[in-house]
Amino acid sequence: MKARIGFVTVSDRASRGEYEDKGGPAMQAWFARVLTSAWEPVVRVIPDEQPLIEQTLIELADREGCCLIVTTGGTGPALRDVTPEATEAVCEKMMPGFGELMRTASLKFVPTAILSRQTAGIRGKSLIVNLPGKPSAIDDCLNAVFPAIPYCIDLIEGAYLESDPAQCKAFRPAHAKPPK
Repeated sequence: MKARIGFVTVSDRASRGEYEDKGGPAMQAWFARVLTSAWEPVVRVIPDEQPLIEQTLIELADREGCCLIVTTGGTGPALRDVTPEATEAVCEKMMPGFGELMRTASLKFVPTAILSRQTAGIRGKSLIVNLPGKPSAIDDCLNAVFPAIPYCIDLIEGAYLESDPAQCKAFRPAHAKPPK
């Protein structure tokens, strides 16, 4: 069975067609390069509106059955940046280590990484991860946190994700076994 992965670009301008969405395609390209297990994308491009972000995350988790939902955009300090608030509002459990690690990884490249408010959380059998908007920062952050993502999804009984270790090696404890 194919895993479903939600890709959400949160951008007023991209949602109106005034700006080319580069974050969404960058996220999809990263997963296409890294994952070896079967998966399919479920893509959304929406404006920076907290109720709409919440509705989209709920739809992707509850109705579309995405085991993983990654967002890009809306994680900075600007007034309209509300992606982390929307994520927190729809998650049962927050996973603060993801944001901490993404900021630490990003600090190696830019001192403004401390302005980022990326977070992650769990809704049902879905892991939601907020990524930055810049494609190179998306790669840096996914390279940092992805090793923990497949096992996290295993623990919440989501789809089994496998990766190419030459691209990004996922970590699973020795006792973790693939589903039959």
